[in-house]
Order: sequence, then structure tokens, then C-alpha cells
Amino acid sequence: MEQVLWQTQFPLLSPPRRGKVRDVYDLGEQLLIVATDRVSAFDVVLPTAIPDKGRVLTQLSLFWFREMEGIIENHLVETDVEKYPAPLEQYRNQLRGRSMIVKKAKTVPAECVVRGYLAGSGWKDYRETGNICGVTLAPNLVESARLPEPIFTPSTKAEVGHDTNMCFADLRTFVGQSLAEQLRDVSIGIFEKASGVAEGRGILIADTKFEFGIIDGKLKVIDEMLTPDSSRFWSAKEYKPGSSQESYDKQIIRDYLNGLDWDKTYPGPELPPEIVEKARARYLEILKILTGKGLE
Repeated sequence: MEQVLWQTQFPLLSPPRRGKVRDVYDLGEQLLIVATDRVSAFDVVLPTAIPDKGRVLTQLSLFWFREMEGIIENHLVETDVEKYPAPLEQYRNQLRGRSMIVKKAKTVPAECVVRGYLAGSGWKDYRETGNICGVTLAPNLVESARLPEPIFTPSTKAEVGHDTNMCFADLRTFVGQSLAEQLRDVSIGIFEKASGVAEGRGILIADTKFEFGIIDGKLKVIDEMLTPDSSRFWSAKEYKPGSSQESYDKQIIRDYLNGLDWDKTYPGPELPPEIVEKARARYLEILKILTGKGLE
């Protein structure tokens, strides 16, 4: 049976901080992060959940955290619900496969975006200015073109609404020279290794974003990593530069919503069952392609 979790309710714990998808509980020295099945579009959390979405996001993140341990450490403490602290014992069924206990971190206040292809807001900026976040690109590139090398295009980290792109000089001013360079180098290193893994399985990573935090004085990757909610995945077999590509993400949902008479403000419309099932299938498909496994 499909599992659906729109939000969590754990009375024995302090009230959570709810993001667009994740509910975060303070356990004292650690945090409990639960990926729900909520889905957002155009910065609005929709009233309809996508079954198993949170489990897909969690299991993909865990897969990539393990893959990248040689590049950077992460914030994970425990993911086996059978080993969770006693106050969480009665919630194991809700938490299984979609949660992680992590170390608290001082969050770096920037989204670390890496782009390997010209798409999304990067394509829009390039058409208008010829560059992305201060990175000048060759003229006459087409939509979805592969860039000669990945570029680092950071942005602000907005609690609500859209993030705002910034150039590397802005990031240096924001976090300091040394940390800015570390963020850039680590982000590109992760992207290049992940791209090699994904391309070996028929997937192109057009772009992605990472979040980092400082734990015990060291930079570590936090939150999620290389999921359909944070990345743009394309089929290598179907890739054709010169137009937009079909993505393994919320594109099915966005396309449906764009056909409605909706002003892109809260509250969002309910999704019909056929759109929910198509979106769910898309999430499950990218999980199976990248990890070689279905839901655990």
C-alpha cells in the first residue's frame, strides 16, 4: 500500500520547524529530519501529497552521502529507526525510510548551485546578459547546451519566496574568502563525481544545489543531496540541445498547474489522482535508475 505523509505529529517532541517538504525536530544536541510527501510548486506547498516522495528523497540523499564521503563528510548520525532514542520508539513506522538523525550545524547562509548545462534560470540569465552570476559564457549557446566545464553560481538562501543569484565576489563578501573558495571547490568536486556516476547509468545532471554547515569547526554537507527536488536530471538517451528537456522532477506537476486558471499564490489547487500517480512514478524511476534499487 502506498504510504502518504503530509505532515508529522509527534506529541512527545517539541513542535517542529516545517519547511516546504521537511519537518525538523530539536532533540537537544541533535536534530530529527523527516521528509514528508509534501510537494511545492511556484513556491506554494500544495494540499495534495505525492505518496512515497519523502522516502525517495531520503534514500537518494543517503545514497549520495555515502558516494561522496571521500570528498566531504556529512551531518548524519543515524538512519536506522530501530536505533533511534526511546522517545521516538512509538513513531518508528512513520519515520522508517524517510528520516535521519543528524548533528546540529551552523548553516552556511548560501545555496551552492553548480550548473553543467544551460537550463532554467541560468538559461534565462544567459539570454539577457550573456553570463550567469558573473560567469561570462561563450556567445550563441543554445538552451540545454552542455557547458565546457561546470560553473559555480551561488545564491542567497531564502526562508520564503525565491533565492536570489549572486556572483562569487558577493559570496566572498558574505562568508569570507577562504570559506567561499572551499564551498566552490567542494561543490564542483561533488558535481563532477556525481555526474560520472549518473552518466554511467544514463542520466545527465543539468544542475544541482547543495547546502553546507559548520560542525565542530569543519565544513560538512547537510540537508539533502542530489535529489529530484534539488537537481535537474535528464535522460542521456533523450537529450537534444536546443530546447528544454524532460526532467525527472516536478515537471509533470508544474505542467499541469500551468494549464489551470491559478495565480500561483496560496492556497494551491488539489492535484488529480492521475497527476499524482505520474509524479510518483517519476520519483520512483529516478531512484531505481541512480541507485539500482527500489524503495527499501
